[in-house]
Amino acid sequence: MKKLKVVPNPENPEKLLDLKYTPAKTWAAGIPAVAAAFSDLIEEKIPFRGMRALFSMNQNGGFDCPSCAWPDPDDERSPIGEYCENGVKALAEEATSKRVTEAFFAENSVVDLAQLTDFEIGKKGRLTSPMFLPKGGTHYQPISWDAAFKKIAGHLNALGSPNEAIFYTSGRTSNETSFLYQLFAKEFGTNNMPDCSNMCHETSGTALLPTIGIGKGTVKLDDFYQAEVIVVIGHNPGTNAPRMMTALQKGKDNGAKIIAINPLPEAGLMGFRNPQALNGILGIGEHYSDLYLPVKINGDMALLKAIGLLLAREERRTPGLVFEQEFIRQRTSGAEDYLAQFENYKLEELAVAAGLAIAEIEAAVEILAHKKKIIFAWGMGLTQQPNGVDMIREIVNLLLLKGSIGKPGAGVCPVRGHSNVQGNRTMLINEKPTLQQLDKIRDVFGFEPPRAHGYNVVSAIKAMHKQDVKVLFAMGGNFLSATPDTTFTAEALRKLRLSVHVSTKLNRSHLVHGEEALILPTLSRSDLDIVNGVAQFISTESSMGIVQSSKGILKPVSDQLLNETHIVCRMAMETLGERSVVDWKAYADDYDKIRDVIEKCIPGFENYNERIRQKGGFYLPNAARDGEFMTGIAGNKAAFTLSPVPLNLLSENEYLMATTRTHDQFNTTIYGLEDRYRGIKNERRVVFMNQQDMDRQGFKAEDKVDLFNFDDGIERIARLFLVVPYAIPERNVVTYFPEANVLVSINNVVKESNMPASKFVRIQIRPHQAVVSE
Repeated sequence: MKKLKVVPNPENPEKLLDLKYTPAKTWAAGIPAVAAAFSDLIEEKIPFRGMRALFSMNQNGGFDCPSCAWPDPDDERSPIGEYCENGVKALAEEATSKRVTEAFFAENSVVDLAQLTDFEIGKKGRLTSPMFLPKGGTHYQPISWDAAFKKIAGHLNALGSPNEAIFYTSGRTSNETSFLYQLFAKEFGTNNMPDCSNMCHETSGTALLPTIGIGKGTVKLDDFYQAEVIVVIGHNPGTNAPRMMTALQKGKDNGAKIIAINPLPEAGLMGFRNPQALNGILGIGEHYSDLYLPVKINGDMALLKAIGLLLAREERRTPGLVFEQEFIRQRTSGAEDYLAQFENYKLEELAVAAGLAIAEIEAAVEILAHKKKIIFAWGMGLTQQPNGVDMIREIVNLLLLKGSIGKPGAGVCPVRGHSNVQGNRTMLINEKPTLQQLDKIRDVFGFEPPRAHGYNVVSAIKAMHKQDVKVLFAMGGNFLSATPDTTFTAEALRKLRLSVHVSTKLNRSHLVHGEEALILPTLSRSDLDIVNGVAQFISTESSMGIVQSSKGILKPVSDQLLNETHIVCRMAMETLGERSVVDWKAYADDYDKIRDVIEKCIPGFENYNERIRQKGGFYLPNAARDGEFMTGIAGNKAAFTLSPVPLNLLSENEYLMATTRTHDQFNTTIYGLEDRYRGIKNERRVVFMNQQDMDRQGFKAEDKVDLFNFDDGIERIARLFLVVPYAIPERNVVTYFPEANVLVSINNVVKESNMPASKFVRIQIRPHQAVVSE
């Protein structure tokens, strides 16, 4: 009898651990957050090294947290620690004592490493030397830096066109490196610069730029303290931006009402125990949400329309007391058409589409109707919906009715993810640079940059798949695990002639590679960066437009690490040689010179080197924050827009799936296996289901199931998941990424922004069937 074995999956290993689940929590943080955070320092065997770094993280003159982009306070910072649980975990990951050495790669083949989970791969430790995988090779092998740059230059210069190369950027890259990176790509001859914004908040910028004249948020931290109403929609601050909880607490202490809108009743939306306050230590929680609305997946548009409809009714009943009529007349365009649309909507139908009772929507309107200082804060629960651009514009519509943009305590707040993802875009990491930006590069440097738009993430994957792209250079990140349609993307990566990843730690993208592959180890945010005997500092931009310095303090784990700026400069010198007109050597030797030239190219950076040395840094200009809407509409008015409400019909056996991350995770970096607030421990391959849906399909808790998607007529399968009952709207399910990314079609994208619509995936759920081979 022949022995059968489970077919391995190097893109997404299908293996279960030992699921344990308990009831979901109704509050976030508290002492368990402190304990969980510092246990990571112990696990990574760096209690003293880690604590030393934490005293410097997010402090004036210290280094910027490598995790989220939530801003630091403008005034005094906490002497106990200006960081959250996930910030400690991020620091532990990069300051770890564990090392991935040349001997490790000699002992472990690429195929063997690919069978590990993303969690297991990431826990191997920091990379210590550049590594090369030759064509047909089974193991990465050591390579010198000089040879690595010659290899890259050889591939780039052999291309038939510069557009056969892609230069990807992760959000952790500094302003200085980002500017040089895009400068190299342009001098090389391409605008193929996809970045992580293409997967998180491209939708926000696409929605905001034409409506209020800027593609960023318009609020400061102080606005949260002054707000009368804060609406948190499509975002879970307890996990995704825990330091936001403190801002919400201060706002609530000052009288703000908080409305939480999300399919899942997340702990961070329900309550908060501040671990730096006596009440939090004693276990006394702050009840956050004055109103929680458990909207259906993609029911947000129907809810926002219903709120607009009811506000319009209330304004007709009490003229001038609900809308800011003078603001609407003087500062906006299109209000009449926006208000006229409500003749075509019925409240009852909108409530059904939202999955809410009319009374719940009326309760939200009662909170909003007579308030003017209103903030809407959102995350990828909106931006990764197919109509995400429309929904954010609908938020803008509501704020314009209230005159709630461009005044203290009011505005829009897209909660950005990775630290400096916003700074990357400011530094011209953009596949669609404007003509003005390109003209400035030409005038300052003396070469003609390419004018054609390049590839974003989705179009880049398709181009690799068609072999229109031969080389991928990734400045940070975990490209495969972050992107959609895992099998399709893996096929695309394997068609490359060369894949290059600048990384601090091993990840799955190193193991699903081109014909040849390079891993280039770099310094982390907390590492000392010594250039010519002088400790350098970099700069980053927070999600609220604050630019501040960041200076690492820890001894690097290896003397073979290069900082990202040197990697860019040496690649440029080796690739471009004498045909370059840029003084790359000068920029590699002195970061001040990089900032001097940034000042010449990018508005808002006047006296950059002087202001970046000021305590707390400086704010970039934000016209909308100041009440000026640079939209180009006559008189520079903010724009009301019209958008439809989607039908979202499902067949009898279909569900709408949204992917999310655990509390023990940041982007694709998995710190541990405990999603503490949702009660999930020691497992990631779970699907959260409504109990009635489980009963309807005959599923019991912890049943093994397979998940199927059939977009584009292609069968996509995510095998071996465990069913977990959860308080979630019927016909909606939630899974974790990257495990469920395989189900997100490369063509399932957000209209206009072309982002993956990972929060809106039609799936079927069937009892698990193991796939075996002889």
